[in-house]
Amino acid sequence: MCTKYLSPDDAAIERYWQVRPGQAWPMKSMFPRALGPFIRRVAAGSSNIRECVIGQWGLIPSFAKEPKVPYSTFNARFEELSDKASYRTPWARGQRCIIPAESFDEPNWETGRNLWWTFTRNDGTPWGLAGLWNTWVDRSTGEIHESYTMLTVNADAHPLLRRMHKPDPKYGPDEQDKRSVVAIEPSDVELWLCGERDEVRKLVAPPAMDVLDGACASNGIR
Repeated sequence: MCTKYLSPDDAAIERYWQVRPGQAWPMKSMFPRALGPFIRRVAAGSSNIRECVIGQWGLIPSFAKEPKVPYSTFNARFEELSDKASYRTPWARGQRCIIPAESFDEPNWETGRNLWWTFTRNDGTPWGLAGLWNTWVDRSTGEIHESYTMLTVNADAHPLLRRMHKPDPKYGPDEQDKRSVVAIEPSDVELWLCGERDEVRKLVAPPAMDVLDGACASNGIR
């Protein structure tokens, strides 16, 4: 589960994804329910292929009665997208998005206490993290709320990311289901945004070790 990441500025988003956010957002340090940018495919008939939208990090399902959902929807397990009521409709409709991130943070409990690690790309470019988006309309006011969720995938076999998160004492070392964000490489962005569901499944994996740079942000120990 990811609960912290750093958003690039609008110039970096335009430089790396050829699209500019339509509005500013309050903070670059992102946390659940904050407003942040995400990139999605534009509806058919538009001259543009992509657009950058500012929305809430925490997907508002279409069936929600109000924009503040009482349960967590900022992360979505990829394995459960077709079953979970909050995500199955956006997943079925192909409402996939890219979440720009300079870095993302994960907790490491190997010392017995939480030490945050920060993960960047070793080539200095931003991450394009996989997500789903939804548009929710308040029926009483007509107000439109954009929102998104960040996908996660099992990372038990990843050499570095399997070390993140607090172990669950109810399960053994090989039964933990450690989670990771899903990084979409630049060459795969169009496929992720526009491809069929069976095509994009092959893109769903933790970040590859050859692009991942992680360091303990708490004390500088790598």
